[in-house]
Parts: sequence; structure tokens; C-alpha cells
Amino acid sequence: MKIKIGIVGASFAKAAFLPAFKHLEGVEVTAISSSRIESAKNCAEEFNIKNYYDDWHKMLNQHKFDLVCIATPTDLHAPISIEALKKGANVLCEKPTAMNAAEAAEMLKVANENNKIHMIDHELRFNPNRKKIKEWISSGDIGDIQHINILNVSNGWLSPDARAKNDWWSLKSRGGGRMGANGSHQVDLIRWWCGEIKSVFGQSLTIVKNRIDKNTKEKWTATADDLSHFSLELQNGGLVNVFLSGIASHTFGNKTQIFGSEGTIVLEDKTEEILFAKKGNDFEKLFFEDPNASLEGLNKGIWNVSVVSLLSELTSAIKENRPLKHGSTFEDGLKNQIVVDAVFQSTDLRKWIDI
Repeated sequence: MKIKIGIVGASFAKAAFLPAFKHLEGVEVTAISSSRIESAKNCAEEFNIKNYYDDWHKMLNQHKFDLVCIATPTDLHAPISIEALKKGANVLCEKPTAMNAAEAAEMLKVANENNKIHMIDHELRFNPNRKKIKEWISSGDIGDIQHINILNVSNGWLSPDARAKNDWWSLKSRGGGRMGANGSHQVDLIRWWCGEIKSVFGQSLTIVKNRIDKNTKEKWTATADDLSHFSLELQNGGLVNVFLSGIASHTFGNKTQIFGSEGTIVLEDKTEEILFAKKGNDFEKLFFEDPNASLEGLNKGIWNVSVVSLLSELTSAIKENRPLKHGSTFEDGLKNQIVVDAVFQSTDLRKWIDI
């Protein structure tokens, strides 16, 4: 069986999906669509894709796909997912799942009604270091989770002219912002490692609102969050604190500290090294390499490399007509979205939100 694949959105597809598909057997990307026909055409030519479009409706109407991969702005996730599912395709959708939990719930409902495999592109679940952390927590190696600190700091939103006019990542109306870009990943990892969330408190803020297009010098207004922080009370006990900023003068990347009653785990961003120690012992430095990192043609970075294992599991499930064995489903996507929505609600109400 050769899986026929359609892709909507050319940017992340070019960086991650398409290089990864080149290393999988029994798959064929038959069409790609982008809002800009030039982007779709360039991708099609580079990766030998026969058909390209600037209208995803037209693409879905003219082809029969086994799998549709969606890498578009957030406001298009639900419409494209639902239409693709109704036309008989399995779906991989980028994060954040949707604009809100109501849309995410409809995506899951339609996927189940049509008996299709559904997946959210939380590729970090396939990263070997994070899988090892999951193993340590699940086996009780560090005891009960007492608290977790996650820091993600960069400078991409600091300068007023850092973003093009109406860049969708800076528009709340299109689902942009740090909560969607990174917060959804953090929520998914926390739920995967530690179980469900009991209550949420946080703030989602737009600090640099007044912006200037770096080319035209035209003034415009950002509405999506460029700084967010939130606390999660876990159902199993323990507290998680997450701080996300795109407006620092220096980039610190991502640092994760996990404190258990019997041990501690620290995951560094730049080196991807793990510091692990049982109670009473010194820290040991560890690193678990992704075997796909050496594949030819992959772009560097854990996001692009981890996608290979994610797509391998997804396409195998389609070929074998089975549920996913590993990965984040639309059900996970809905649960993640509920937490993300709660951060926005907490911002407005300035109070804890029970899930």
C-alpha cells in the first residue's frame, strides 16, 4: 500500500515534513497547497510533488488522500481538519490544536465519526531524551513529583520591527502568540509525563504592542501574547511553573527542572543534555541521541529530527489500520487546548481556573 499524502502549508512542511517523508517507504506526497502559490510551486519543484495549489479547498476536492498534513496558521486548523476527515483522509495537524476548545472538540468528534486516525504534531513526545524522562517518572525513579520549573526565553518579538506587518504569529485573531507556539508543547509534555491538570493560573500578555514593518515602516498593532506565564496544579499532586518570553534581549532557550521526592532531572536546551540524580547522589550527565539525526537532508534541531519518528508511527498506523501506539491524538489536543484556554481565562479573571 502506498499512502497518498496532501500537505496544506509550505513553511514547516519544507523544513520538517517533506525532508522526513523522503526517508519513509510506501508514501507519496501527491499535492501541496499554500496561501502563496509561489511557495507551493517552490516546494513542489524542490521535492518533486506533481500538484500544487493556493486553495486548499480545491486541493481536497481534486484528490483522494490517505493522509492530510496541516501546517497552517491556527485559525485554519479546524476547518481543514474537518473537511479532510469528511473526505476520508486521516489527519496530522500542527499545534496548537485549534482556536479554542470548542473547535478542538468538533475536530475530535468528526475524526471519531469517520473512524480516522488523528494526530497533533507534538513531535517532542518522540525525542529520546524526553522519552527517557517519561520512563523515569512513570517508573517512580524520582518518586512523587513535587514541582517542575520550565523557562523558555528568546528575543524574536523584542524589537518593534522584528515582525512583518500583520505577521500571523502576532495576531490573536489568527491564534498566534507564545501560548500557542510553545505553551501548547509544554502542556502536552507535562500531561504526558505527569498526568492530567487539576487547576490553572496564569497571564498571557502583549508587551510590545506597537510595531513597525521593517520594510515599509508602516505602523501596526500586535494583539497576541509575547510573554506568558502559568502555574498548573497536577491531579496527582505537585505544581508546575512555566515562563515563556519572546521579548528578552538575550536568548536562553528552554530549560526544564523536575523535582521529585526521590530525585531530580534537569534538561538543558542548547546541549540537550540531561542532569539526573537520585536523592543523596551526585548529578550524572546523560544524553540519548536520536538515531534519525544522521539521516541525509534533514534540517538540524530536535523539532525537525523528531518528526521522522512521528511520521513513521503515523504512516505505519495507517498502513496497518490500527490506532496510534504513541503520540498526541486529537483527544490530547483537546485536553491541551482546555488548559491553554484556561490561561487566557485566568488572565481576564485574575484567578485560578479549575479544569
